[in-house]
Amino acid sequence: MSGLLALLDDVAGIAKVAAASVDDIATAAAKAGTKTAGVLIDDAAVTPKYVQGFEPARELPIIWRIARGSLFNKLVILLPAALLLATFAPWMVPPLLILGGSYLCFEGAEKIAHVVLPHDDHSGGPDGSHDIGDPMHLEEEKIQGAIKTDFILSAEIMTISLSVIESTNIWMQGATLAVVGVMITFAVYGAVAIIVKMDDVGLWLSQSAGLALIRSLGRGIVKFMPWLLKALMVVGTAAMLWVGGSIIVHSLAQMGYPALEEYIHHLAVDYGGGQPFMEWVITAAIDFVLGLLWGLLLIPVGVKVVAPIWSALFGGKKDAGAH
Repeated sequence: MSGLLALLDDVAGIAKVAAASVDDIATAAAKAGTKTAGVLIDDAAVTPKYVQGFEPARELPIIWRIARGSLFNKLVILLPAALLLATFAPWMVPPLLILGGSYLCFEGAEKIAHVVLPHDDHSGGPDGSHDIGDPMHLEEEKIQGAIKTDFILSAEIMTISLSVIESTNIWMQGATLAVVGVMITFAVYGAVAIIVKMDDVGLWLSQSAGLALIRSLGRGIVKFMPWLLKALMVVGTAAMLWVGGSIIVHSLAQMGYPALEEYIHHLAVDYGGGQPFMEWVITAAIDFVLGLLWGLLLIPVGVKVVAPIWSALFGGKKDAGAH
């Protein structure tokens, strides 16, 4: 009997440790999710463009295939690479974060420049404007382009997530990254699926609902969705620049160059009036401006250097910057 009680006590102890581990994983995953907000909003705002121009019946299958490709990117390719990086070369994490932050700044600044500066609206892109006769070929091209873009964004997500995991246990790191990868993928592409189909729902309600109020609601949804997509693009662009600037500033501090981060902190404290929220707003605003300036400086590099290299390696136009 005493042996059985001892066994039960051991099992209870193991259960407590397992519960604590699950709680640690959930906490780290939630923290990582907040750090990747800029990438997530932008991804959710951009992905609907990949299904524009297709029959409504093909929209959800296309999103599902992109989501599967995203899971493969995160769990099969990037997760093992991140664990190897954390184990054998942790010093590479800050430089990679700077590289990823620079990518976010470039993308955000490029979007603003695209709106402000003259450009060719007929150059094609991931919005269904290419005239390709074979719909299946077009669908496959869009899916592969979306998965390539997702790989870069997923690499940024996994690197940011790795940087905020406090545990040095490789199994804890792996489990947390896996939870983050699955959670973020389903959150992003679930939101994309809802956004893409909402106009169909609104159209159906406007035509089929029995009550005039519901039909009016359906018409309102149809009219509101384009505005929602535009709002997501604006918020996503601002978040990319803010997060990109913040990542670069913090990573520089981790590499032994804390002067910029300390200066921003002092400005936020001096002008924040002792209110944590105002200090956060000031810090985020400065990070946004720094991200925008850095991104504008990177545009010539991206257009003249990175885009030709990307085109030579993967073919076609620069998919990674297509959005």
